[in-house]
Amino acid sequence: MRKTFVTITALALVPFGLSGCVSKSEYTKAMESAEVRYNALEAQNARLKSDLADSGKRNEDLERTLTMKSGELGKSIVDLRQRVSTLEGDKARLTEELADANKAREEKVREVSSTYDQLVAKMKGEIDKGQVTISELRGKLTVNMVEAILFDSGKAEIKQEGLVVLGKVIEILKTVNDKAIRIEGHTDNKPIVGPLTQRYPTNWELSAARAINVARYLQKQGIEPGVLSAAAFGEFKSVADNATPEGRAKNRRIEIVLVPKD
Repeated sequence: MRKTFVTITALALVPFGLSGCVSKSEYTKAMESAEVRYNALEAQNARLKSDLADSGKRNEDLERTLTMKSGELGKSIVDLRQRVSTLEGDKARLTEELADANKAREEKVREVSSTYDQLVAKMKGEIDKGQVTISELRGKLTVNMVEAILFDSGKAEIKQEGLVVLGKVIEILKTVNDKAIRIEGHTDNKPIVGPLTQRYPTNWELSAARAINVARYLQKQGIEPGVLSAAAFGEFKSVADNATPEGRAKNRRIEIVLVPKD
């Protein structure tokens, strides 16, 4: 191509030679200038071809990267959809379990309330006399019986009047199937004195003996022993002021407590 260009350039200069006098030095300069421009164009053309090749390679790399990223993104979307589906399933299951738990709790509350209502109706006479109090709090039902209707002073054997009162409680307790029954013995803070200390050295022993005897009586009357327990608190869980006779009388008591089974 270079020879062709030189030839063309030379032919283009012929008219100048024919029409006028052109010096050899001017001709040489023109040829050199043309050759410089030609070389510059060739270099530019080579750079453009190189740039084009580089651009093509970059495009190919970019397309590969985009394809790879697209695949990764697609996989991530699939994974996220699966996770969302799993979470929605978990949410539905937990919602159902929560609804079942709330329903079961409401049923238990209704059962406790029903037992409470039955006990209040059955023991209205004793409640009116102040011999018995019945309370219900957060699913825990407590029948509080003062010592005087169950025991003689300083004794742990249940007296006849006490057996009648317990009989009313037992009649209701037999209808309760999902609760444990805890018998709690309590005393005032007066220490055991005299010969009685040989049998009951402290109020612990006296309150324990009374609670155990009540539990045994409930068992004899048909209450399942597996749901029964006896606990002794002595004078350490008072409900009234031990400084007064009235307060001490309230503290000397047996409590029958219905609690959730373990």
